[in-house]
Amino acid sequence: MVMGCTMVRVEPKILKGFRDYLPELEGPRQRMLTQVKGAFERFGYGPLQTPALEYSEILVGKYGDEGDKLLYRFMDNGERDVALRYDLTVPLARVVGMYSGSLVMPFRRYQIAPVWRAEKPAKGRFREFMQCDADVVGEPSVRADAEIMMVGLSVLASLAVPGYVMRVNDRRILDGVLDVVGVPAAQRIVVLRSVDKLPKVGADAVRKEIIETVGLADTAIDKLFSLLFREVKGDADLVTLGSELAESAVAQAGIAGLRELLSIIEVGWGSEHGGQVAVDLTIARGLDYYTSTIYETFLVGHESYGSVMSGGRYDGLMDMFSGKPTPAVGISLGVDRLLSALTDLGLVPAKKTSADVFFCLFDAADYPAITRVANQLRALGVGVEVALAGGKLGKQFQLAARKGYRWALLQGSDERAKGDVVLKDLTAGTQEVLSLADAASWVGRLEAE
Repeated sequence: MVMGCTMVRVEPKILKGFRDYLPELEGPRQRMLTQVKGAFERFGYGPLQTPALEYSEILVGKYGDEGDKLLYRFMDNGERDVALRYDLTVPLARVVGMYSGSLVMPFRRYQIAPVWRAEKPAKGRFREFMQCDADVVGEPSVRADAEIMMVGLSVLASLAVPGYVMRVNDRRILDGVLDVVGVPAAQRIVVLRSVDKLPKVGADAVRKEIIETVGLADTAIDKLFSLLFREVKGDADLVTLGSELAESAVAQAGIAGLRELLSIIEVGWGSEHGGQVAVDLTIARGLDYYTSTIYETFLVGHESYGSVMSGGRYDGLMDMFSGKPTPAVGISLGVDRLLSALTDLGLVPAKKTSADVFFCLFDAADYPAITRVANQLRALGVGVEVALAGGKLGKQFQLAARKGYRWALLQGSDERAKGDVVLKDLTAGTQEVLSLADAASWVGRLEAE
């Protein structure tokens, strides 16, 4: 401590839209991330990490005017214009541009890292949040689109998320609809950003916004909405839609691509995993860089949380950094939003502790011996937290219960002489004397229940 300095108390507080993850929430979050990582790697995707800070020129102009406003951008101490990453897709494009000569195509990568957006916080929406992305770079066929969607579906299946639907569309179909409606090319991205808000604000608010920003007539908007809200249940409905958009070549390409995509997923994924894929022509994805397939995923019956996983094909973005046509498609899981939703719905496992059992301490002098036994149990695969202070067992049991443990371990001199431990069920109040191997097996079976 520097002599003469006065320590001033600082009020502990946190920025709005940010949050602390205490162990009881960060534990389930880390377990969820482990499942996500495993799902990505089972499809052959390798890990990538990029810096949190990028030069602003890397990020600005890639997300549209509204996205640029959400960048955390500033001048650093070296007078460099920098920004915190808004997503993981543009940094990937920068990586592909820098290392294009050494990357083997198609390049499959995943990245799990925080991103920052200076947007208005809302239910399940934060300014700092973790994204889990998987992308395929260098493959133009719809097979890559189908694979990346199945990667996303596999993630949700591995997390045992109940009742979800991945809603898919194609930007080329939307372009064809806007052709037919008569929206000028210069104003199409404005309309698409408005349409992207449909799940959040509803049709009336979107109608009003389109009128105010683009000036479309009511009849044109009626035609737009009649096409967007058309129910598409199967291939026959897509064929019918194609006949209605026959004058638009771009729409025909989009419909053909969507039909091929759905046929692959129907065979390759099936419906036995519990999730489903459905065509939704209102899915627009407001970011400028999407070029064809787009999708968003919602929890059925809990759509107010917003999309928990989304993505699409963005064939033009890589070109800005690589200088040559480089197709790409990806998907992104918002793990914080999903965790928030599952927590609110009571679907997050209740386990609060990292270890499996709490080892009580009769006397501080026993600590070295107890530590040795704990390490033997750890070698057998049992997580053990050892008490650092002795005292009355009743108080240690209470401490273990407050921490969230169901089981406590004891070892007195008699048990130590025999190489045994006492395993106490803090919920039932029962206990049993077991060998270390039997205790490890017992805990393993109980944890699996």
